[in-house]
This record gives sequence, C-alpha cells and structure tokens, in this order.
Amino acid sequence: MEKHINIVASLQIGFSIFGILIGIVGFLILHVVGSFSGDNEAEMILSIIANVIIIFFALMSIPGIIAGIGLFKRKEWARILTLIISVLNLFNFPFGTAVGVYSIWVLSNEENANAFKN
Repeated sequence: MEKHINIVASLQIGFSIFGILIGIVGFLILHVVGSFSGDNEAEMILSIIANVIIIFFALMSIPGIIAGIGLFKRKEWARILTLIISVLNLFNFPFGTAVGVYSIWVLSNEENANAFKN
C-alpha cells in the first residue's frame, strides 16, 4: 500500500501544478486580449481580472503541492491536509472527483494511516 500513498502524493502535486498552469494561461490570455483591445479602460479591467485569476489559482494550488511533498515524507499533517483538499476536489468534476475519491480511499485506509505514525 506504500505505492498508493506515493501515487496520491504525485497526483496532488501534478493536479496542483496543472491548476497553476491554468491560472497562468488565463492570466496571459486576458493580458493579450486587453492589449489588443486598444481601450485603456478595458485593458486596466482585464489586467485586474487577470491578476485576481492568477492569485486565486495559486492560492488554491499551493496547499496541494505542500501536501504532496508532506505525503512523500510521511507526515501526519500532510495526510490530514490531503484529506481536506480531496474533499474539496470532489466538486472539481471529472478529474478532481477522481483524484479526490482515490485520495480519500487511500488515506482513510487503516493500514495506510499507520504508515504516518512515527
């Protein structure tokens, strides 16, 4: 079951990096559209929205990266953080749901929970 914990850690990190990449793409698209609009007011508004998007995606993704690293080190706090993130991922259909269900299944297993006790 150790390999399942490593898979969950990898999924958490990968899913979080994917979230950051989506934020970066949204940020760049809004800045490019704002530049092409030729309207200073539209460019300013799109710039503000782009900044909010990148901050939102970064704040939502960073805990997943931290949790994944902690899972690799078998830290109890990382297991709890990952369970919380997994419950939130259930609403992110379809990939987040799959990652969330698998993570909850692996980390709530008694045998795997004992792997985090030092």
